Amino acid sequence: MRHLVLLTLASALAFAQNGPHMRDWQPPANEQRSAPSRPCASLVAETGYEYSIITAVEERAGENGPTYCRVLGMIQPEVRFEVNLPTAWNNRLLFFGNGGYAGDDLSAPGGRGARVDAIAKGFLVTRTNTGHDARTEPAGTFAVHPQKLYDYAFRSLHVTAETAKRLARIYYGSAPKRSYYFGCSTGGRQGLIFAQRFPHDFDGIVAGAPVLDFSGTMVQFTAIYQALKRAPVPYSKLSLLATRVYAVCDEKDGLKDGLIDNPAGCGFTPSRDLPRCTAGDSSGCFTEGQITALTAIYSPITANGATRYPAWPVSSEIAGPNGRSGWDNWIIREQPGPTISQGFAESFFRYLAYPKKDPSLSLDQVDLARDIPLLEEIHLTLDATNPDLSAFRERNGRLLMWFGLADQALNPQRAIGYYEETLARMGPGTKDFFRFYTIPGVFHCGSGVGCAAFDPLASVIRWVEEGVAPERIVTSRIEQGKVLRTRPICPYPQRVRYNGTGSIDEESNFSCVAP
Repeated sequence: MRHLVLLTLASALAFAQNGPHMRDWQPPANEQRSAPSRPCASLVAETGYEYSIITAVEERAGENGPTYCRVLGMIQPEVRFEVNLPTAWNNRLLFFGNGGYAGDDLSAPGGRGARVDAIAKGFLVTRTNTGHDARTEPAGTFAVHPQKLYDYAFRSLHVTAETAKRLARIYYGSAPKRSYYFGCSTGGRQGLIFAQRFPHDFDGIVAGAPVLDFSGTMVQFTAIYQALKRAPVPYSKLSLLATRVYAVCDEKDGLKDGLIDNPAGCGFTPSRDLPRCTAGDSSGCFTEGQITALTAIYSPITANGATRYPAWPVSSEIAGPNGRSGWDNWIIREQPGPTISQGFAESFFRYLAYPKKDPSLSLDQVDLARDIPLLEEIHLTLDATNPDLSAFRERNGRLLMWFGLADQALNPQRAIGYYEETLARMGPGTKDFFRFYTIPGVFHCGSGVGCAAFDPLASVIRWVEEGVAPERIVTSRIEQGKVLRTRPICPYPQRVRYNGTGSIDEESNFSCVAP
């Protein structure tokens, strides 16, 4: 039960992660809008063999906002979807993604703000629960049904996008002129699934902090769990750990600013850089067992002599705006009980990893050397790691991927590796359609000590519609409504470098430079 509570908490973050961040985008002054060609309520008659329209009701986007037609429906077997059709449509479709194991309640109030904001700007907005209901099939339990697994992995995304476009043609008499996707975490993986499996569905895609190698992530979660099971590190020592990490790494980029620009390359070594306890355990030092556990966490995952997953990078140990370490609940809990990462991994190995499901399996029973080779089938089903994006490039699509370098839930090095694999496969022209940005100090899908506020969707829309590639995007650190710092982010592999003069809190004093 405690595992499910934590996973429910993680799923509750999905709305914040995947709501369209419409901070900067504004419609063109001369934009033409489309009006409905038939009544909203008449859409219930569109039920057919492929899908059922459950309700079609006219609503208002906010207290004084424009009206729109909200359609709820279901595609066989249990893919629930919603399509929100504005009365004054800007001829664009916007699909936003899920978090965690999905199964979203499409009527929950948590998703209303993000949906209404985009609808008010004229977007047709759609999303899906991916084929199951987390209230009755929590975490990965739905995957005992193969079709629900395939729906979660990929099918629900494509059929929801197709259905939303079909309803647009029925309601307005015309299809969307442009289609966009926005998602983070699982939603980021879904964006890459669209680019890889369904390259013709979207003109522009934002894939934030994608769990693109889902199976590999669960392997890493398991390795972390097993290391900490052997030698627990108390939450009370995370402040000391963060202090030592930042003492070693902060200035490696030439600037002491409370951010680590290259976590994987800063050289932090627990056995060398942490104070050792010499007479029992105490708050100001780490025992040999704790140092061994941390060394395992910060080391690559190997099995049968081969490296299978990159080392967990430093920087997310630091306390965020809420005063809690980024590792809080995800990697180490202050109170007894399972972490979120343990809950995700345990559900994965129980219900998704193997053909034979075992609801009683614990992570103590997982032998990574033995079991990693057994994950090939789920890897091919679920993961979004194919670097061949030629079809997406040929249809003139645009893809923006970003990752916070202090992500406490996912390993940014895996995304860096994927982008490098794509560069190797697609060549130097990759930047013409696919760009990747890393953001120092930013936690999972936002927050943290870095500049987490920005609008990648606005950049993608401009890239698609005006042909202006995002060479430099300005990000901000905002707390209690006040901008504390601005910084640029640059297309990988470029790095951000301080010009040497002026405030380090103003983006104009930084440049994008070659590595």
